[in-house]
Amino acid sequence: MKTVIMAGGKGSRIASVAPGIPKAMIRLHGKPILQYQLECLARNSLADVIITIGHLGYVIKDFFGDGEKSGCNISYFEEQEPLGTGGALFKIIDTLGSDFIVINGDVVFDIDFSRLIDIHKCSRAWATLVVHPNDHPYDSAVLVTDAERRVINWLNKEDPREYYRNQVNAGVHILSTQLLRSATPLSEKVDLDREVLKPLIQTENIFAYPTPEYIRDMGTPERCAQVSADIKAGVVQKKNLKVKQKAVFLDRDGTINVFNSFVKRPEDFELIDGAARAIKNINSLGFLAIVITNQPVIARGEVDFETLNLIHMKMETMLGNHGAYINDLFFCPHHPDGGFAGEKPEYKIDCDCRKPKPGMILAAAKKYNVDLSYSYMIGDDECDVKAGIAAGCVPVFLTKEPEKMEIEKHGSAVLQFSSLIDFVEAYL
Repeated sequence: MKTVIMAGGKGSRIASVAPGIPKAMIRLHGKPILQYQLECLARNSLADVIITIGHLGYVIKDFFGDGEKSGCNISYFEEQEPLGTGGALFKIIDTLGSDFIVINGDVVFDIDFSRLIDIHKCSRAWATLVVHPNDHPYDSAVLVTDAERRVINWLNKEDPREYYRNQVNAGVHILSTQLLRSATPLSEKVDLDREVLKPLIQTENIFAYPTPEYIRDMGTPERCAQVSADIKAGVVQKKNLKVKQKAVFLDRDGTINVFNSFVKRPEDFELIDGAARAIKNINSLGFLAIVITNQPVIARGEVDFETLNLIHMKMETMLGNHGAYINDLFFCPHHPDGGFAGEKPEYKIDCDCRKPKPGMILAAAKKYNVDLSYSYMIGDDECDVKAGIAAGCVPVFLTKEPEKMEIEKHGSAVLQFSSLIDFVEAYL
């Protein structure tokens, strides 16, 4: 599969960092951004690369040549006039094959492309767009998806939005030539997102691929500095899903949000003081933040799936406003006991996912290659502790009454703290 790297932009927002060179040639720890991209592609056996160049493109061409020293086979397409973020693709469409990868030239990443390619092929998509949570979703394009990962809406940063999942377009895509041939751009200069991808959502052939792996753009001096620090700390490589991950599994009610009774409406959801700060710290420490929550309100017929999704969207929106995010959320809709008015019989079962069983934790660990022995399960109920122990995590019990749970039942490994923020600041 060929890869197209879009490196023709001027990068006016980042020009103060390294004036006089293309933004893809900004050096971090002795290497251009583009070099990091090519090395990752080579490690994933994606060595056939086309680089689109424009502004100061000769600097890129002179440095990389045919790509041999980067482990890639590089060819170039030079824009005589600026063609936007997608115009060059229409010029080289006959050289791309049926499916190809497109990468923005200003992102540093380290991802397992084999997972992305497999998902793309299985869904038979026209486009598979990598999405991830970030710490500034309000300043990014957010994709809205259905349960099958199909993109159903595209919210640009200026579009009105109330609640949303933190699924930001990451600048790494797999596209098909069928997608390009179905597009109707108005001119040769094309905005790939706004003129091609967003209008073709209606075909139901565009899918998202969520990943917690490292992908960060260099669009501003501040983000450039953060990427530089992450490279130095080894964060970039450690987030690749080929590497064992560490996670903090989080109960929801009573751990993240105030729990008086089960939340049944978005307007009833309220973050606990310090919870967003704690999760932001979890993010910065390199742990995956994954919510593991029992939601028997579904089985009881008290909340439908659409409302529950809105509640979780509100949670992600509120966290995002504080620069925090979760990487995923697993919920159990079951409840074994009957006798509730309006209950849903199909969910009144003794399942393998409802805590204290470890099913949701084990599913998350499989999905994200998590080393459970270096991970934590945090909650305010004994069932959270039991689920964590059963999964092989370090259990953390949140209580303001130290004698509330008989620790000897579970062993001395159970940690106790009064709140999530206390645990994060005192222990992690």
